This record gives sequence, structure tokens and C-alpha cells, in this order.
Amino acid sequence: MPDLAENYTIGDFGKIYDVVLKKNVQWHDGALLTADDVIFTIQLIQDPNYKSPLKTAWQSIETEKVDEFTIRFKLKETYAPFLNNLTFGILPKHIWEHVTVNNFLLTEYNLKPIGSGPYKFVKFAKSKEGKIQSFELEANENYYLPPPFIEKITFQFYSDENELLSAYNRGEISGFNYLELEKIKQIKNDQNLNIYEINIPRFFACFLNQNKSKALADKTARLALAHAVDKEKIIENVLGGNGTVVETPLLPYLFGYNPQTKIYDFSPEHSKNILEAAGWQDKDNDGIREKDDIQLKFKLTTSQWPALVKTAEELSQAWTEIGVGVELEFLSISEIKNRIKSREYEVLLFGKVLGSDPDPYPYWHSSQRKYPGLNLSLYSNEEADKLLEEGRADLDPETRIQKYQKFQEIIVDDIPAIFLYSPIYLYGVNKHIKGIEIKNVVLPSKRFFQIEDWYIETKRVWK
Repeated sequence: MPDLAENYTIGDFGKIYDVVLKKNVQWHDGALLTADDVIFTIQLIQDPNYKSPLKTAWQSIETEKVDEFTIRFKLKETYAPFLNNLTFGILPKHIWEHVTVNNFLLTEYNLKPIGSGPYKFVKFAKSKEGKIQSFELEANENYYLPPPFIEKITFQFYSDENELLSAYNRGEISGFNYLELEKIKQIKNDQNLNIYEINIPRFFACFLNQNKSKALADKTARLALAHAVDKEKIIENVLGGNGTVVETPLLPYLFGYNPQTKIYDFSPEHSKNILEAAGWQDKDNDGIREKDDIQLKFKLTTSQWPALVKTAEELSQAWTEIGVGVELEFLSISEIKNRIKSREYEVLLFGKVLGSDPDPYPYWHSSQRKYPGLNLSLYSNEEADKLLEEGRADLDPETRIQKYQKFQEIIVDDIPAIFLYSPIYLYGVNKHIKGIEIKNVVLPSKRFFQIEDWYIETKRVWK
């Protein structure tokens, strides 16, 4: 959807994008937003000193100013999802060009931002310890789109979920961010509350590193693991039912999803039967199957996040019941990052975040097996590689979908990972706030997309 952009054109078979900006966009301090601001922001993203998480997506793209309100992007290769790259926030050059790299995270502009959106900063309050307690915004009277209906919004911050819940019950707040499952249960029957169930393009899976485990190099073993997992049960026990089953590297509501991909139904008896038939037997009655002096066992590594700990425990129980030995390893986020860099794990229970126009290439192409690539299964398949390469360069949506659907069939057949679930993001808002229409967002913070359409009061008008 156009936002700051008035229109755009695509040329040279998808290698040139000309974007024309709206000419009536003002920063909150009254300055005009121009092509200089966009180019300045992109230069910061591309500068390694700023360590932008968007750097990889922009490292091979040239940007030039055509005129005060037109920017030209030049790509070395055609990249079909490129428009999705143009969804980052823009920084005002006249404010940020005076901030050095060393002061970039410390400047007060991070707490007193100058933006161009429907709401602008008013003030914030801190505790004696320096923690932000509240953050107040007011409607931007110079907004370039129809102005927001709600005049003021205040964000309140609490030390824990109990405080937040008490504040809601006292009527101090109208909405709240994600709560733990047990807290959600306490308020689900609140007649004055709407709980929005929002899809976020992320999923969790067990990525199987066959380079580190000889047992997992056996496809029958991987197939048995897939059939032994009751995904619905895991979603119920771990997420309280607030999740959807995942069967492929893409999600059902995203571009390119293949609804015809085969599913590995929950059938532990089938797992046992195919293991027996393939020679995986528990000859010494220790509960772990073996074949050719190789035990069917591995270490399952994941983070200390409670939901993943519980998921790992559920998986361990399911796989133990079919004769698999599972050792659980729970690490801190920094330790997990180090393991990912070195690829030192046998099975990694981890999540992946996709874009609204997902490009599976970074996660599954064989060139991404080594860090900083994100191919966590160290997966390699020539046909899959070809489909990923062609898919990201295909500007025709129909043929691009066909390539991605074939890719999913190959992945599911090879079983380089056990796909599990996609959590549903829960957002609670008091019913007196209306106009909220949220189904799918890329990140939780995007729940405020189109907040200018939210409203509280209504009037009856005679016509």
C-alpha cells in the first residue's frame, strides 16, 4: 500500500524502481519530507558502523536522487519481493545528520522522536530509577492523510504482568500487549474486552543438523520423528490453543503457500513400525533404538524461554515413547546465537520470522548453510536451490507461486526440519475503542497500523 509514496514504476525487468514521494508530507517540526531524508536513511542502513538489522537486504542496492521527491533504486539482480524492502521507517535528515555514530543510541531523539505519522510526541515520565513509566502522544494536525479521530494516546509501562492486569481492572488502561497464558484466561470472560487474535508470520520448528548426527541422516528416522509429534496437543499444552499447526516453510496466509503439500499425520504406531522395518531396534532393552552400532539419539537444544522449554519437553516425551533418546539442553539467547554461528547443535528448536512477501531463499538455499546464512538445517538440494533462485527473480506472481509450491513439496519430502506451530498474537482492547481491524501483521508493533481509523465516540447524523 502506498504511504509516503505517491506512485512508483518498475523498469529494466525489475532492476530499476522509481518511487515518487507525496509532496505534502511534513515532519512533526514542520520541515518538508523529501528524497534527501529517504536516501539519508538508506545510507545509514547500509553503513556497517550503525549495525542495522536491515543491512543485508540493502547491501547491493544503489540509490540515487532523481529530483526533490523522486528516488531511483538500482538492483544488480531482479528481486521480486523488493517492494517489501520499502516498508522501513524514514529518519529526518535535518535532525539526525548531526548525531555521530557513538551517540546514535544515546541521543534524546530516541525518546523525543520527530516523525511524520498521525501522532507526535508530547512528553514522557520516568521513575526515580530512570525507567520510562509513561509516553504521551497527540494527534498530528498536519498529517498528510485524514487526521486521526482519537486526540491523545498515552502508553503506560508496568514492571510485571500482575501490575498491568491490576491497572486494567482499575480502568487505568484501555488495552494491553501480550500476556502469559494464565493471565489471558483470567480476563477472557471480561464482557468489556475484545481480544484480537492476530497472525504474525513466524513459526517454530526443530531444525535437524544431519552433519552432526549420523542417526538423523537416515530419512526413515526423520520420518518417524515427524509422525510421532502431536502438534495440536503441543499447541494446546504450550499455547493454550492460541496457535496454528505448521506443515511447510511458508504459512497458509502468506504468498506462495501450497495447500496441497502432504502432511505427516500423528501416528506413533506408524513411527515404530517404519523404524522396525528399517532396522532400528532396541536390542539391549535400554529404551533407545540402534542400527549398525548407531544409537537413535540426539541432543535437542533450545532457549530458556518458557514456551520453548515446555515445547522441548513435549517433544522429548513423544520421541522417547517411540524409542528415541533425547537429551535436552536449554541455553541463554546469547549462547543460542553462538551455537547458530558455529552450527554446533544436533537438533535446534528455534523460530523464524518471515516477511509479508516471504523469500525462503535465506533460510533454505544451500549457499546459506554457513553463518551469517540462516539455513539452520544446513539443507542442500539442487532442485530446491534452482526453484528458490528462480522464484525470487520472477516478477509474474502466478509462476512465482508455482515455483514456491514445488519448493515446499521438496522440503516436506526431504524432512530437514520438523515444523511445529505458529503462535497467535493476542491483543486485548476495551470495547469502547472501535474501528480496529487487525488480522495479519508482520510484527506486534504493527498492530497500530491504521490507528488513525480507530475511534471512541460516535454521533447519529440525520440525512
